[in-house]
Amino acid sequence: MPPKLSTQSSGNKPSLSVHTSPNTLNPTTSFSTKPSSSSATLSLSSSLQTLLKTYTTQTPPQLKFIDSFLLFLVLSGVIQFSYGVLITGFPFNAFLAGFSSTIGQFVLTASLRQQVNPENRLEFKEVGRERAFADFVFGSIVLHFFVYNFLG
Repeated sequence: MPPKLSTQSSGNKPSLSVHTSPNTLNPTTSFSTKPSSSSATLSLSSSLQTLLKTYTTQTPPQLKFIDSFLLFLVLSGVIQFSYGVLITGFPFNAFLAGFSSTIGQFVLTASLRQQVNPENRLEFKEVGRERAFADFVFGSIVLHFFVYNFLG
């Protein structure tokens, strides 16, 4: 006797069940389309804990310092944008200069982090740490020169 397929819907959780007669060796299987929220939360929590543990143990202190500066730039950009949108953006050139300065500095710092990361040695063979830092400083000076001139 072939197995009988039946679909049942209970609330928001449709399921598919396969029923067999007691004489067959096939077990009854059920499929649910809704994942368990507690297992998803547990998986996310364990993934974040593993990420944090790996970051703290395997990331060099110089990169952690650069990462903290990148976090500061992100927070500064969010505060500037929120202030410009919610409160006032009256001297619009000042808002644009400050916000573009934050974004430009973030891009330069992310580039510095990529160049001094020991795992990227093969990609940046000809660029030493000193050269990368000198490029970062020169780019920052040029960026802030343009920002200052944009202010008027």
